[in-house]
Amino acid sequence: MADELAQVARFLYEAGTLKQSRRTGWWMAGVRDPESVAEHAWRTSLMASIIAKLEGADPARAALLAVWHDSQETRTGDVNHLGKKYAGEADPQAVTADQVAGMPEVLASTVRDLIAEYEDRESPEAICARDADKLECLLQGVEYKAQGYELAQRWIDNSRGRLVTKTANELADQLLSMGPLDWLRAVMGEKAN
Repeated sequence: MADELAQVARFLYEAGTLKQSRRTGWWMAGVRDPESVAEHAWRTSLMASIIAKLEGADPARAALLAVWHDSQETRTGDVNHLGKKYAGEADPQAVTADQVAGMPEVLASTVRDLIAEYEDRESPEAICARDADKLECLLQGVEYKAQGYELAQRWIDNSRGRLVTKTANELADQLLSMGPLDWLRAVMGEKAN
């Protein structure tokens, strides 16, 4: 068991690299210091729980899927869509199998199953988690655009077109109808611009 827990410990260090791994697609939009993969995964998980709850799915399961959805990027990096055109796309399930090799089987099989469920996109929770991934990209694009990165509109539009659930589509409409600081104005009792 000590060897298996040592592998878990190594993975925890590996997972920490996602805090420094930048989301590379934003560089094409001119964003000099885009958010990290870990930052993206956190807000995606939050959004997945919200979408799932409003869609009648299991919010905890959707959030768990979202937490793990980009975990393979510790080994592959965040390859943007242009890079995938030339380098191909690594199989997330194969990467995950390598990542969890040597861990306690109860944990390894759980993680493999989570990634398979997310990639299959058949369960309501996986659909909500995927929508959360796209909606988070849309929201990040709105925030970058508000900071002056006009080229972020491509990511906003692309993400908007990939949403599936009613809740994610309605949330996108709401997000697109307001600015990133409207929440603060509302809390402070100020009028929106």
